Amino acid sequence: MTAIAFLFATASVATAPVATARAEFNAQRITHATATGIADKTTSRAATVDDPVRVASVSKMVVALGVMRLVEAGKLDLDRDVSAYLGWTLRNPDFPEVPMTLRMLLSHTSGLRDDADYAIPLGDSVRARLGDRRAWDVEHHPGNWFRYSNLNFPVIASVMEAATGERFDRLMARLVFKPLKIDACYNWTMCSDAKLARKVVLYDAGGPVRTDGFATLRPDCPVRLLQATTPCDLNAYTPGSNGALFSPQGGMRISARDLARIGQLFVKRGAGFLKPASLAEMAKPHWTFDGGNGDTEGGFYCSYGLAVQILATPNMPDCHDDLFGDGVRRIGHAGEAYGLRSGLWIDRKRGKGVAFFATAVPDDATGKGAHSAFTPVEEQLAKGK
Repeated sequence: MTAIAFLFATASVATAPVATARAEFNAQRITHATATGIADKTTSRAATVDDPVRVASVSKMVVALGVMRLVEAGKLDLDRDVSAYLGWTLRNPDFPEVPMTLRMLLSHTSGLRDDADYAIPLGDSVRARLGDRRAWDVEHHPGNWFRYSNLNFPVIASVMEAATGERFDRLMARLVFKPLKIDACYNWTMCSDAKLARKVVLYDAGGPVRTDGFATLRPDCPVRLLQATTPCDLNAYTPGSNGALFSPQGGMRISARDLARIGQLFVKRGAGFLKPASLAEMAKPHWTFDGGNGDTEGGFYCSYGLAVQILATPNMPDCHDDLFGDGVRRIGHAGEAYGLRSGLWIDRKRGKGVAFFATAVPDDATGKGAHSAFTPVEEQLAKGK
């Protein structure tokens, strides 16, 4: 029995995850992979490192890979006013003179906030949602202040759609998953039947299903609807109007093994998929906490690139982002939703990394790690012991 399996096998019923998966990697291969627990309680199917799960905000990092491929193709520019792509003017109403750019959106310095909700259903639009003043930070100049906001990514997805004329889920399959030969998808639409049959159900720490517990092979409708009577007709959808539909902020379904393969891109400096300069642009700090230039959410976010979280921030007492407890600089992203905790973390200097997830983690476990603002489960899976 591995150290991780023993740890969770001996944990109390109240705290043990229902399932975990973990894959270590270097530039050449997956060096170690393990899984524990149950992927689906209704069938008692054991979890494996090849089972797809909704990895939450790690999805954002993969969206950025798609953005950078479009930048390299000349379809997008990180510093152009995104209004030029959307076909309507996007501005913070309190700072109308400041153009909104992809660089701001990807680095969470746009001034958007989640108070107006980022789950925008079919039949609604991103433009209408951003007309709600609750969607905006009215106090801080866009580009200068960090506030982590899921709402940035429906806007980014809408920009990608508008620039290409392609629906976001199909676009991500073309730009990222197919070239990498990875069977993954956003909101289940582009995954194979074989992959769907192995889905990981997400559970509340108390037991009930949180999401992906549908009994059929595919969900009846893969997107949210404005009303129960709204037809789930994606053929009538206009790309660019509502990039929220396929949950770019958190709806990627992917296995731990395949997530590790995405992490290998950063070890191999692009490996022909992206130029090294594009990955370097994603991975460099575009914002670093200086004591008063953003909301760190309790020291969880202290340095951030383009949809890339950067650990660990040195010499800043208010930062608690040392997930591994060793002070080593790493890039990647954390994920948290529906009782799941996930992570993809790369040590570029040493040429290695780890991808992992755990299900049925208590919502109040955040900030209770031994040496960080992460959960104890994340600290254990990060280190593998």
